[in-house]
Amino acid sequence: MTRIMILALAATASLAGCNKGQTIVAGGPDDRADAGSNVSAAPVVLPASIAASKSYRCGDNELVYIDWMSDGSARVKKTRDELGVTIAAGSAELKGDAKASAITYRGESCTA
Repeated sequence: MTRIMILALAATASLAGCNKGQTIVAGGPDDRADAGSNVSAAPVVLPASIAASKSYRCGDNELVYIDWMSDGSARVKKTRDELGVTIAAGSAELKGDAKASAITYRGESCTA
């Protein structure tokens, strides 16, 4: 038992002297080291989320799917699965909002 204690103490003492005062960083300096001290960083702005998704039938019997975004913009799609085209809020191409039962898209009247 005392031999094991002596060997453990010797191993600990021999490892205690390794790399004293040196810090080795793999891959170079840490760029995140001063990230917390950067007070002038701009606040994080999240992208707009979908506030409502509706389908409309237009005058030419075409279906249009619109994802109304939280920032007032809209994403217009021809099918439910496609990504669609983003239209800015207040655009002349799309008039209406998520609460309206009728909108105007590219000059055509569409109803929900």
